[in-house]
Amino acid sequence: MPVCGARSRKPSLNPDLEKLQSYPFQKLSALLEGAKPNPDLPPIALYIGEPKHPTPDFIKQSLIDNLAGMASYPATAGQPELREAIAKWIKFRYQVALNPDTQIIPVTGSREALFAFAQAVIDPRKPNPVVVGPNPFYQIYEGAALLARATPYFLNSMPENRYAANLDDLPDAVWKRTQLIYTCSPGNPTGAVMSLAEWKALFDLSDKYGFIIASDECYSEIYFEEGKPPLGALDAARQLGRDSFERLVMFSSLSKRSNVPGMRSGFVAGDAAIIQKYLLYRTYHGCAMSGPVQAASTTAWADETHVVENRRLYREKFETALSILKPVCEVTLPDAAFYLWLPTTISDTEFARRLYIDKNVSVLPGSYLAREAQGINPGTNRVRVALVSGVEECAESARRIREVIEKIIV
Repeated sequence: MPVCGARSRKPSLNPDLEKLQSYPFQKLSALLEGAKPNPDLPPIALYIGEPKHPTPDFIKQSLIDNLAGMASYPATAGQPELREAIAKWIKFRYQVALNPDTQIIPVTGSREALFAFAQAVIDPRKPNPVVVGPNPFYQIYEGAALLARATPYFLNSMPENRYAANLDDLPDAVWKRTQLIYTCSPGNPTGAVMSLAEWKALFDLSDKYGFIIASDECYSEIYFEEGKPPLGALDAARQLGRDSFERLVMFSSLSKRSNVPGMRSGFVAGDAAIIQKYLLYRTYHGCAMSGPVQAASTTAWADETHVVENRRLYREKFETALSILKPVCEVTLPDAAFYLWLPTTISDTEFARRLYIDKNVSVLPGSYLAREAQGINPGTNRVRVALVSGVEECAESARRIREVIEKIIV
C-alpha cells in the first residue's frame, strides 16, 4: 500500500534511450499528418522495404508440415540440418566453405541480429568506443551503437563516387577508437555493391586498427543479370587470401530472397572465434528461432528456382519504372536491391508530401535515412522508392511520380 501523501517516484531508465532518433517511418507519419491525399487515386505505399511478392507455396507447406516442433524449445545454435543447408548455400553462392558447427548461427532475422551484435562485441573497457557505418544507412546500426555506449561515425555515400565510402573521411584518431564497422552491400538505399578493391581497403584498415566488420547483405539476391551476382564479404575475403575470415562476419536473410519477411529468418556467418562468443551472448539473449521456422528455412535455402523468378519480377519492374522516369529525371538502374534513389529538384520532404497529396503515393524522404556528416546530409534532395508492389502498381506509381516531377519542372 502506498504511504498516504507520498510522492510517486518515476523509474530510472537507460538514459541512452534518449539518444535514439525517431524511426524514419515515424518521421514520415509526422510529415504527412493532416495531409489529405487525392481521393480519386488508390493509395500506393512505396516507403517501406517490405517484399510484396507472394510467399512460395512450398515454403508455407514446409512450415505447416513441421508445426509439431512448436512443442519443443528450440536450440539457440539452430538445428544441424539448417546450419548445413546454409553452409551449402554459402558454398554455392560464394564458393566459400564454412564449418556449419562453428561458423554459422541461424538468427531471427538480420535486423535483430545486427542490433544485438554491437551489444556483444563492443568492449566497454576501452575508452570512447566508435562504431562506423554508411550514410545513408539502416537506422538499426546507429541505435545499436548508441545502446552499446559507443559513438556512431558516418561515411557518406555520394553519387559522384559511385556511392563508395571514402575511408579517408575519418581521421586516424577516430579509426584508432573504432571497434566495429557496419557495411551494407548491396546498399540501402543506394543499391551500390562494394568492389573487391573497396573490400581490400577496408580489410587493410581492419588489420591496422583491429576493428570488426559486420557485413549486412540482406539484399544480395536481388540483382538484374543472372550469372553475375553481387560480390559478398566472405567471397572478397576468400579472393584476397583471407580464408580465416578474421574479424569478419556477414548477415543474410530470407526476407527479401524468398519473400518471407514474417518468418524472421536469417543467419550470421564468418570468424569462428567471434561466432562462438556471439552464440554465448545469444544463449542469454533468448532469441532462438522456432522449430517450424527452422524447418521451413532449411527448405527455402535449398531452392533457387523461386529466387530466380523473384529476380525476374524485380527486373521487369525496374525496366518499366525507369522507362517512365528517365525522360524527366536523372535516375539509373542500381547495382542491386529493390530501391530507386530518386533525385528531387525541391526539398525531399516537400516532394514526398506533394506526391502524397497530389497522387496518393508515399515514398521516404532521403534526409530521414541519413545524418549530417562532413558538413552534408547525403540524403538531402532524394527520396527512396521501394519497388516492392506488383509490376502494374509499380508502373502506375512511376507514372504518378513523373506527373509530379513534370509539374515541378514547369
